Amino acid sequence: MKKSLWFAGVMALTFAATACADNSATEAETTNDAAPAGEVAGSAASSAAVNTAASVVQEEASEPETSAFEFPDDAWRTVDPEDMLYIETDHGMIVIELAPEFAPQHVERMTTLARQNFYDYLVWHRVIDGFVAQGGGSRSNPNHGTDLPNVPGEFTTRRGPDMPITELQQRTVNPRQDPREAPAGFWNGFPAGTGPIVQASITGDGRVQSWLLHCTGAAAMARTNDPNSAGSQFYITRGNAEHLNAQYTVWGRVRHGQDAVNAIAVGTMGQDLGFSPDTIVSMRVGSDLPEDEQMTIEVADTNSDAFAAYLDTLRNADGNLPDVCDIPVPTRVTE
Repeated sequence: MKKSLWFAGVMALTFAATACADNSATEAETTNDAAPAGEVAGSAASSAAVNTAASVVQEEASEPETSAFEFPDDAWRTVDPEDMLYIETDHGMIVIELAPEFAPQHVERMTTLARQNFYDYLVWHRVIDGFVAQGGGSRSNPNHGTDLPNVPGEFTTRRGPDMPITELQQRTVNPRQDPREAPAGFWNGFPAGTGPIVQASITGDGRVQSWLLHCTGAAAMARTNDPNSAGSQFYITRGNAEHLNAQYTVWGRVRHGQDAVNAIAVGTMGQDLGFSPDTIVSMRVGSDLPEDEQMTIEVADTNSDAFAAYLDTLRNADGNLPDVCDIPVPTRVTE
């Protein structure tokens, strides 16, 4: 068995605002100017954040190396194979951890289709560098989809004290749709935004609104302008897509293989002449694979004292952390 430690979810990327592109993730629309949101302006980390993270972060496109911070064995959480999707691509395996606590119907849809071999030999039909790799179209029809009923939007969920989120910083909910500031941090290693949990005591159900963030490596569902139109097409972010937060359903996060996501051929079927899309070779639920083909994936427990100590190593001279999207969550992978 080969064991490696790497940091998932951080690529110190700076993207220029693309004024001529309209980069939202749609189910049926494949041209940028038909999408509901405006151009992507990927979240650029501050120089201090980039410099602070650089000493402990191994970029996902290169070989993993041992962290300078040592987590004790009890500060790791092992991902349940039932909550993993294995996506085989032309560039290697992508393993996604599912988040049924936030998007149960979308997780059900993805696992149902994976178990039907629905995605086998479909394509990554709309790939925009620094934004998303969208998959689920066919080579003859980028609008290819399932005949199953649409899935209603699960952009946010109601959480109580049983779903703790480490509240690390205040952050804009959505720079285009919702300018309010709200706490942001981690839930089980997933970057998340939330209403303050202290407000749960004054809400009718004892819960507050929470959502998973569109940081690099988020796995989410495409849709049309209808918020309840998700079917089978999905996307994985190749950059931070702040303008999709709480507007599109995030149902998972890449735990292994972001380098493969970033290597998928860029282009849009029906728009870019000569574009030849890469293939989704297969998609399988982890627990359905033979044991010798399963990876053991452990994620640093983001509620642990060890993770709090690790965060202290990332603070700048003023004691501030990088943006939550630029904080790497350590992951151990045994193949």
